[in-house]
Amino acid sequence: MHDDQLYFIVRPSGTLVALDEEESRHLLTVMRGRKGERLCLTDGQGGFYDAELAEASKRQAFVRILSTRFLPPPPGQLHLAIALPKHIDRFEWFLEKATELGVSRITPLLCQRSQRTTLRLDRMQKIVIAALKQSLRAWMPQLELPKPIAEVVQSAAEPLRAIAWCGQGPRQPVQLWLQPRTDTLVLIGPEGDFTPDEVALAQAHGFVALSLGSARLRTETAGVLLAAAYQLLSQD
Repeated sequence: MHDDQLYFIVRPSGTLVALDEEESRHLLTVMRGRKGERLCLTDGQGGFYDAELAEASKRQAFVRILSTRFLPPPPGQLHLAIALPKHIDRFEWFLEKATELGVSRITPLLCQRSQRTTLRLDRMQKIVIAALKQSLRAWMPQLELPKPIAEVVQSAAEPLRAIAWCGQGPRQPVQLWLQPRTDTLVLIGPEGDFTPDEVALAQAHGFVALSLGSARLRTETAGVLLAAAYQLLSQD
């Protein structure tokens, strides 16, 4: 049994579960799993499963669930609505780090100055799952399809809401504004920042203008800074 190796499954409805092709290949080919070997699995929705490799063919592994435990979701949820960078590899890096840092929800944000408006959700989901397993977490982020900023702003329900921008108007320092274990939504803009109209729209819907410091950060760096700050603040 590899205590530091976690496998992903969709939440099972029975005790005998088939791993998907990618997880089966990793278990059987890379890790050289053998029948009867003990395994640890997660469904990314709070479930951890102790299991054993029950059956295996060349491309398919079946595991038998032996015991289950469920972890409650974090007491506070961090939702990052973040513009897609021009280079998709930077967004993939952000997804990996945001998952490791326990972000609960990620919405790719479509803004007036966005240079990218599409992404392959299936590929992004694989990156999230890989980061979930690497970090041994029970909960993975809810990754959404890209949405216009107006839709995100108008549907926001989190009690704490902010828009991070580099403008000259009054802004609250992130270290003073963040609150631990509180549902929070932060908007992070594209390389060219938000437009004044977008900032005004957010503020009209209860969003606070937020400063992330004096340095000019890349979009994905700003997202990781917020995720790390929230994680540290919310730790027991």
